[in-house]
Order: sequence, then C-alpha cells, then structure tokens
Amino acid sequence: MNPLTSHLVLATDAAIDLQMHTTSSDGTWAPEQLIDYLVSERFGLVAITDHDRVDTAAVLQQLAAEKQLRLLAAVEMSTSWRGELTDVLCYGFDPEKHELQDLAQDIARRQRENTREVCENLRKMGISFPHQHELDALLAKPSAQQPRELVALLKKQGYGTGEPSAGTLITVAGFFWATNDIAAVVDATHRSGAVCLIAHPGRGDGYTCYDVNLLDELRRQVPIDGFEVYYPAHTAEQIVLYWEYAKTHRLLTSSGSDSHGPEKKPIKYRAELSRSLLERLGVRIK
Repeated sequence: MNPLTSHLVLATDAAIDLQMHTTSSDGTWAPEQLIDYLVSERFGLVAITDHDRVDTAAVLQQLAAEKQLRLLAAVEMSTSWRGELTDVLCYGFDPEKHELQDLAQDIARRQRENTREVCENLRKMGISFPHQHELDALLAKPSAQQPRELVALLKKQGYGTGEPSAGTLITVAGFFWATNDIAAVVDATHRSGAVCLIAHPGRGDGYTCYDVNLLDELRRQVPIDGFEVYYPAHTAEQIVLYWEYAKTHRLLTSSGSDSHGPEKKPIKYRAELSRSLLERLGVRIK
C-alpha cells in the first residue's frame, strides 16, 4: 500500500473522487494544477486515472505526497469486450511492477502506429498533411490525445470544417482506438495485487452499455471486481441497478467524476459510496 493511504481512516462523508484525468492522457488539467485544486477543496482521498499511463503513477504519488494529498495508485486501461470499448479502472497496483505497464506500453505503440497510418492514408486521399515536424510533435503526445490533436490539425489546415467532418476524415483514413482484451487487463491487474472495475458501465456513447444480462455474461468470462456506480452520466435508474447488482454479488463500487479539466470539476462523492472498494484497499470508513 502507498504510505499516504495505508492505515488511512476516512469519515463516511469524507470527499473522494476516483476518476480524473490530466495532460498525461487526454485531460487539460496539468498534474500539479489538479492536485493543488484537490488540496484547496479538501478532498480526503482521490485517484488520478490517466488513460493507459501506469508509468506516471509514482510521479503523481510523489507530487501528492508533497502536498499531503492522499492519492491511490490508479489507471484507466483501454480494453475491448465482444468488439466494443470497455474502459477498466485499476486501483492499488504497485507502480514498480510491470504487469500493467507492459500492456499500457503496447497500447501506446499501436496507437502511434495507427496515427502514422492515418496520416499516410490522408495523404493518399489528397490531403497534404501534416508536415514532418507536426507529425513528430503529434506522435510525441500521449496516445489518448493523438486523435483529438489530429482532428485539430486537420481543421487548422482547412479540412473537415464542414462535411465530411474532420472526425469522419480520420475514420475513413483508418483511425481506431487501440485496446487490449479485457481478460488480459484483468489478469495483469490481479497479478499486480490490484483490483479492476468497469468504468462508467451505463455511459454508452461508443462504449458497452451494461444491463444485468451483459453484466452476468461478462462475469462468466472475466473475474471483474466491480464497477463505477456513481458517474455523472448515469441515470438514477442505472445507479440503483448497479448498486443493487453489486450488493447482490458482493462486488466493489466506485465513484468518479471523469473530470478532464477545470470546465468539468471533480465531484465530492461521499466515501461511504465506495466503502467496499476502499476497504479492499486497506482504507477504513467509519
């Protein structure tokens, strides 16, 4: 356990937020800026879950330690199940172990390769873009930022501002999100001594939208530990469904804002809502 969270005791109404993102993936919060904000708002415990960035966990913990902010080691891994996107939140891994890091590095490699391929295909489509220095700068960015930056570069050059859109252009040119199979991520998470939960299971919008039947099917195939029950896009009915399902099957629950920047700030969820997860990670709630 991280010394900032080992032997930690939180009140039931302590403020927590267990899903946020910085410029290390696709957020606009600088890591120091987000940590300063969380300290100023007196959060009792948080998790920064940058997409596929296991490598930054130790640095984030050091930054948090300097400000006396309690920060869980966490990451949001990009996975697929049955051919659809399903993000997985992993909590409590040892940043010095490499089970998850190897998978994260492979995603970064494949996303860079796809970005190169998309740019080459755009050229074949008659779009003379980008210049080499622009491509080098694009490939140096975190993999989760590359599609957004590619769209921005297209618009800057005057492409995709109408129909077809820039997003359509990169899709036609072969863009795809690099993912790992969910079973491989769950296995690596457990070998790391950590737990893994389905992120925003009711979000939809390109991700698998889970109902009871799909949850049952997933659990027959993969030993997932739980899911993110409290999430801004979940309806009241979905929250009840996921909470009761977790309770019935003794699964872990988490609460996350999915904040990516100051325009969508972290949410002060009550620690009680994620009691099962936090107690599994050694945090007492009373």
